[in-house]
Amino acid sequence: MFQVSPTTLRQVLAIDAVLGLGMGLSHLSRPADLSAWLGLPENWLRLAALTVLVAASMAGWLAMRQRPPGGAVRALALGNFGWVVLSLWVVLGAGLALTPLGLAWVILQAVVVFVLAGLEWAGSNRAPGAALA
Repeated sequence: MFQVSPTTLRQVLAIDAVLGLGMGLSHLSRPADLSAWLGLPENWLRLAALTVLVAASMAGWLAMRQRPPGGAVRALALGNFGWVVLSLWVVLGAGLALTPLGLAWVILQAVVVFVLAGLEWAGSNRAPGAALA
């Protein structure tokens, strides 16, 4: 298992927050266009946007902390891992007619979120309150 320093963890959390903000706002601003381009239902895009904005807010709040609390970082990482599982379900089991762009988008964002979640999880081991009870 690799380790992530508190400074690097804060940078990862800030990246998570910025990417999440961008994704959430883009999904809310053009759901009809994105639905046509990606093959994802508009209501799914709106729900995804709200979910991502909540997670991005949490990531941003944690990034601003000098030493982000380990339990909160782990909760965010677990949520991100859950997002990856749901993304795989969208690709493999949801029965959607994703466009090639939609397939690429869902896979790409899942890979990015997986990497962020792994770094957050690793960084939570060195954060205050990291011990699991």
